[in-house]
Amino acid sequence: MRQFFKFMLASMAGFILTMLIMFFFASIFIASLVSIASKSEVVIDQNSVLYLKFDEVIPERSPAGPFAFSSTNLFKTTNTPGLLETLDLIKAASEDDKISGIYLDLSDFPSGLATLEEIRNALIEFKQSGKFVYAYGEVYSQKAYYLATVADKIVVNPEGAIDLKGMTGQVMFLKGLLTKLDINAQIIRHGKYKSAIEPLISDKMSEANKEQTLTYIGSIWNHMASNISEARGLTGEALKTIADSLLIQTAEDAVNYKIADQSAYRDQFNDLVRTQLGLKEDAKIKFVTLAKYKDAKPKKQGKRSKNKIAVIYAVGDITSGEGSDEVIGSERISKAIRKARLDSSIKAIVFRINSPGGSALASDVIWREIVLAREKKPVIASMGDLAASGGYYIACAADTILANPTTLTGSIGVFGVIPDFQKFFNNKLGITFDHVKTNANSDYISVTRPMTSYEEKVLTNSIERIYSTFITHVSEGRSISVAEVDSIGQGRVWSGVDGLRINLVDQTGGIKEAIKIAASMAKLDDYRIVSLPEQKDPFTQLMDDLTGNPTDAKMQKELGPLYPYYKEMMSLSRMQGVQTRLPFMIDVK
Repeated sequence: MRQFFKFMLASMAGFILTMLIMFFFASIFIASLVSIASKSEVVIDQNSVLYLKFDEVIPERSPAGPFAFSSTNLFKTTNTPGLLETLDLIKAASEDDKISGIYLDLSDFPSGLATLEEIRNALIEFKQSGKFVYAYGEVYSQKAYYLATVADKIVVNPEGAIDLKGMTGQVMFLKGLLTKLDINAQIIRHGKYKSAIEPLISDKMSEANKEQTLTYIGSIWNHMASNISEARGLTGEALKTIADSLLIQTAEDAVNYKIADQSAYRDQFNDLVRTQLGLKEDAKIKFVTLAKYKDAKPKKQGKRSKNKIAVIYAVGDITSGEGSDEVIGSERISKAIRKARLDSSIKAIVFRINSPGGSALASDVIWREIVLAREKKPVIASMGDLAASGGYYIACAADTILANPTTLTGSIGVFGVIPDFQKFFNNKLGITFDHVKTNANSDYISVTRPMTSYEEKVLTNSIERIYSTFITHVSEGRSISVAEVDSIGQGRVWSGVDGLRINLVDQTGGIKEAIKIAASMAKLDDYRIVSLPEQKDPFTQLMDDLTGNPTDAKMQKELGPLYPYYKEMMSLSRMQGVQTRLPFMIDVK
């Protein structure tokens, strides 16, 4: 009898658990259907204002399907548009007679500098329609202020502030931590500027690393400062004095030095918007968020074109295997490139890259697919915030390479890291190792002892061979000599502006320009965009979240300012084999 009740209670518990799970998914499914249904009813009123508040990182791609689950709330759906869709929506708003202007609500801009540049350029183009752009902020970060300078009117809270001080590049060093743990990072590298390994072997930047970092952040700042000066009617010298002396201490300072047009509280700023719209006092302003505008009923279009341009997204560290939307897996990206190459309806490829690099082998696998694709149809590489080291490796075979002025690229160099944990295990944990082997080097390479001189020689030869292959690929792709590539290589990082000057890129521009070039090279007047590789559907992503694979956005929310360090440590844990990647971690701000 006891066994009977035991099995009965177990069955009841299983049944109840199953019903709860089914109820959980049914609730989500119903909520999603309601969300989709409500989106189809969105209507934009006349004299509306597009409300832009970039308080979350703008993803390269919009979510799969008509909705996606929030990374921070499993019962909530989100509709955040990706970069290309955001640019298209701003363009659509400029042509929409129901949209009278744009309200920029700014504090920070968490996305990268190249993404910022593309949004800023889209807003400049929006203004050509004759519609207004007003910006308001309580506290403007420097990136947020750079975006705000496109506005017809910049308003800051009377007790607020504007950050304007120039740029700095900060690197985190781990040598002290490794020393305390008795871990020896054994490094083999090619390239005096290959600073990716410096944080593991030093406690400060080398002179070569200081030189390259100051060069590229100086180039980026000069570009930004020039645009700020032009937008605000200031001389370059005046802006330099303002930044050097930290002259913008208060909102009043911002107005006096022509950094802002006016100080006002939000209600007063809204009155300015009402006046611009021709509304009476206290009349409701019809704000439309970007997500809501995305869901507005689209205008009827004609027959869909049979001609396609494939935009292939490669985002994150480069690794072997499948990867994900945040990690470039050589298998997944190779399949996408191959699919685009073999599909006769796809007439051109835009290869969108946002990556600090990673595995040299995985980079070469992807590079080969780009070479094969280029033989069949035009391939345009479009660089986002980063396309460095392995990120440049996979781009160099394209017909045309575009980078934003603020893109970080180059870093043509190779390194290998073999950690020696022997003292850590022995001294900290009391663990020792012993072994037998059938051949002289059966245990090549071990992390439980130091490398032998012969092993170091073998690894060095491998590094040199991969570096030679890397610069040869760049030489062939860019039609310049190997010696010239080596002279601008050595692991050195460049801005998009300098990349253009030294022939690493063909022109500056964003993803929209890359698509236009692809269409021109394919001789297409009529085409549509398809995105590859295929994304996970929302329910698959939800299951990943439930089974302990949190999205980057969720981890970012949980860890806050510590997230970049977590992300870099996770990148380290994924490293396999020889690496071609950007400096370990640099914070440009």
